[in-house]
Amino acid sequence: MQSKTIFEKIWDSHVVYEKEGGPSLLYIDRHLVHEVTSPQAFDGLRTNGRRVRRTDLTFATMDHNVPTSDRSLPIVDQISSIQIQTLAQNCKDFGITLFDMHSPDQGIVHVIGPELGLTLPGTTIVCGDSHTSTHGAFGAFALGIGTSEVEHVLATQTMWMDKPKTFAIEIEGKRPNSHAVTAKDIILYVIRTIGTAGGTGSVLEYRGEAISEISIENRMTICNMSIEAGARAGLVAPDRTTFDFIRGRRYAPKGDQFEKAVEYWTGLRTDRNAKFDKSLRFDISALAPQVSWGTNPGMVVDVTDAVPHPDEFAKGNENERKAAIRALEYMELGPGT
Repeated sequence: MQSKTIFEKIWDSHVVYEKEGGPSLLYIDRHLVHEVTSPQAFDGLRTNGRRVRRTDLTFATMDHNVPTSDRSLPIVDQISSIQIQTLAQNCKDFGITLFDMHSPDQGIVHVIGPELGLTLPGTTIVCGDSHTSTHGAFGAFALGIGTSEVEHVLATQTMWMDKPKTFAIEIEGKRPNSHAVTAKDIILYVIRTIGTAGGTGSVLEYRGEAISEISIENRMTICNMSIEAGARAGLVAPDRTTFDFIRGRRYAPKGDQFEKAVEYWTGLRTDRNAKFDKSLRFDISALAPQVSWGTNPGMVVDVTDAVPHPDEFAKGNENERKAAIRALEYMELGPGT
């Protein structure tokens, strides 16, 4: 039997149809919907007389336009108000579960999935938001999609996609100070090294001692920022930390079904002899907190270091050099600061 990465195992188990030399039709286990990228998708369904294919696998919440103050008051911004009202009406019309502004389950769309047990290892998860990769912390293949893809998933519970490459990010060593050096510092260090386009076209698998020892919340932070590295998604193989977090969640399997699920999830690991398209190793045993000097997540340095010269940052890339010059002007900083 061919050795596979965890991503390849998930991909292969969800392929509905594969075009030779072209994209594959992938089955989607969970579709998360919010108020910003869904209105046109629902309009498309109405125009074509279509229904939502799997309302039981589709969940919506309001999160992008929710006021941080008194929610009993009218929303002042007209566009935000319309988007929230439209989502409520669309969910009512199409029979979709909605966690609205007054629901105790309402929250950031990438957070309520794990909180409610909707996010499970080995599943495919999509949402009209680039940072859907957050769910990859649970061993899911989770990715952001555009509005036309949102409509396609609503109508068919599938989506067309070219198979991404695989990229292993090995994180080894123990953080010198777990209070000062956080998961955000780890992923910024990775992005600073590979660049904001370093993961383009790939699914990043975060592996190694440092990853296995951190909490689910920290893994979520790292997977969330896979997009800032240009990746299609990021994920971590599920383990006991994952299973303990999921146990007892509302939509998670219960009783014997949970134990059977854990048995299956335990096998969702990259095989020993599996080959990645690319791999890099990072030692964080001496990692310092990272601080930004520029305008993208790759423009960071150790808090103990100085701002680099644009030539040093660019490493021969003229576009990067120009970007660094613009960033320093915007930040009102200079090399050596």
